[in-house]
Amino acid sequence: MKPLRKMIGQYMNLVTLILVSFLTIVIISVQVADTHRQAYNDAVMTLQQIEQVLEQNNAELAETREEYSQTCLYNAEAIAYLIQDKPSVLDSVDELRRIAVFMEVDEIHIFDKTGRIFAGTHPEYFDFTFDSGEQMVFFKPMLTDKSLKLVQGIMPNTAEAKMMQYSALWSADENFIVQVGMSPVNVMKATQKNELSYIFSLFRVNTEASYYAIDQTSGEIVGATQSDCVHKNSEAIGLSLSDITGQPKGFHASVNGQDSFCVFQLIGTNYVGRILTNRVLYGWVMMNTVVLCFCLIIIALVLMRAVTRYMNHYVVDDIYRINKKLHSIVAGNLDEVIDIQSSTELSELSSDINRMKKSLLDNSRKMSYVLSKTNMYIGVYEYNDHMRQVRFTEYVPQILGLTPEKTRELSCDYRMFGEFLSHLRSHPFGDEANIFKLDERYIKAEEIYENDNVFGVLIDVTEDILKRLQIERERDYDHLTGLYNRGGLESFLASCFHKPEEFRESALVMIDADNLKVINDTYGHEAGDAYLKRLAGLLGEFAPGHSVAARLGGDEFVLFLYRYQTKAALSDAFTALEELQNNSRARLSDDLCVPLGFSFGYCLTEGHADYQALLKDADEKMYENKKCRKSGRAGR
Repeated sequence: MKPLRKMIGQYMNLVTLILVSFLTIVIISVQVADTHRQAYNDAVMTLQQIEQVLEQNNAELAETREEYSQTCLYNAEAIAYLIQDKPSVLDSVDELRRIAVFMEVDEIHIFDKTGRIFAGTHPEYFDFTFDSGEQMVFFKPMLTDKSLKLVQGIMPNTAEAKMMQYSALWSADENFIVQVGMSPVNVMKATQKNELSYIFSLFRVNTEASYYAIDQTSGEIVGATQSDCVHKNSEAIGLSLSDITGQPKGFHASVNGQDSFCVFQLIGTNYVGRILTNRVLYGWVMMNTVVLCFCLIIIALVLMRAVTRYMNHYVVDDIYRINKKLHSIVAGNLDEVIDIQSSTELSELSSDINRMKKSLLDNSRKMSYVLSKTNMYIGVYEYNDHMRQVRFTEYVPQILGLTPEKTRELSCDYRMFGEFLSHLRSHPFGDEANIFKLDERYIKAEEIYENDNVFGVLIDVTEDILKRLQIERERDYDHLTGLYNRGGLESFLASCFHKPEEFRESALVMIDADNLKVINDTYGHEAGDAYLKRLAGLLGEFAPGHSVAARLGGDEFVLFLYRYQTKAALSDAFTALEELQNNSRARLSDDLCVPLGFSFGYCLTEGHADYQALLKDADEKMYENKKCRKSGRAGR
């Protein structure tokens, strides 16, 4: 059993631990949920901005492409006009190059009516035709339709595979075709601005965040903040299209070996997503949790200390004071008064204990009064290990025969009282476990043990025991000889032969007094009674501790010999009995002494349980012995 102070402290510690743990779990859960929500919202906002930039860039790119195409076509018209105005420039590559510089174009090619380059800024392209490459074929329809003015999209040229935009038209006199090639610097710049990887780099304010664009059909990565991931399949870096399509609110995945939170949205034909590693996502959560837990622990410790101190001062200490007074009361100080007024509950408890103590004292007086009205002397006592004094009613000293000085001595020390009772129990009455003989009186003592408390009752049963002894004697003993009668013997033998093996070597002896009729006829029945008493005395004194004698009636006796260690020892007993048989005398009166004779026959029990059959066999042997004695021969 733990002290209350320790129990309160442990309980407060447990409550504090549970409360802090619960609040920590709640805080972490709320912060994780809020982090997910915030990460999702940030991702959605960023992806919306990316989508807007893409739309703006696409519009700007389309506008730039249109402007560049028109510029390219205008330059071709101007150059055609200059050449037609001064045809001699067709023979000078340098002149054409000066015109190219003036017009801010990169290449000028002049085709004849058959579609062959015969002049221009790049002689290495001379003799190329519209059939010389994929890029050249685009302009071939102009050979059949001289009204066409074509502007080709940006694509690699035929000779060097460098990105160029070409425009072509017929001269006003329809004698040649002017083709102008311009390097699409502005268009390329606008196109670069529209590349997903470039846009991702603009939005990567948080260096821990990564952006990926994945083709919705093939799963190919078409753009990424990590350039080495471009053109890889999304599965290769840990992104599954099924997760991307099935969890629009975000999902966790191991991307490039790092646990991350991913949010994807479909923009155009691609899934564009923002990926944030768990370390970055939850880093501030753990830091906040540690700070909050620290604050909670400080608050809990302060509260626990305050509550524990209050409980100890106003509850535990007062309970200790009450217990101390209760121990004093239990120890026998019944004058102790409990008066704790620190709280209503403890005040009521004090009053109840005082009333209970008064009730116990009243009950003790009432019990003594009731017991005094009975015809029996009954005493009650009580003590325990915590109470040095012994409480008992007024009849206890009288029953135990105590003097006033001895009464005071025993009542002050339960150990001495217990030793006195132990000495009393050392004199039990027969087989009675709870009845003991004290001087000439018989005391019945019973005790009840409850934990370390002893409650006992003492009753003077002398009158009952004496009446019972008298009844038993009249029932079981022969009034003339004082030996067992037939009923007493049968009761004794029945109890003995229940376990005959316990009596080792034993025998039943039937005995019959010789010449009793002659004694009665010659000297009178009083002399015959004296004759029988003398024989009973000899049998009753025979082999003390190893024999029981009984008178069956008339001149018939039984001697039960038992608990002999060996058959030889039992045989010695028969020899001693023969000595009595032949050498005994009986005093019938002061001046008359006659020989005392008797016949006997015995039967060894040898483990037999039927004593009636054994008595019958011994009786037959006894008559044989009587016949032998009458005929002057020895035998049994």
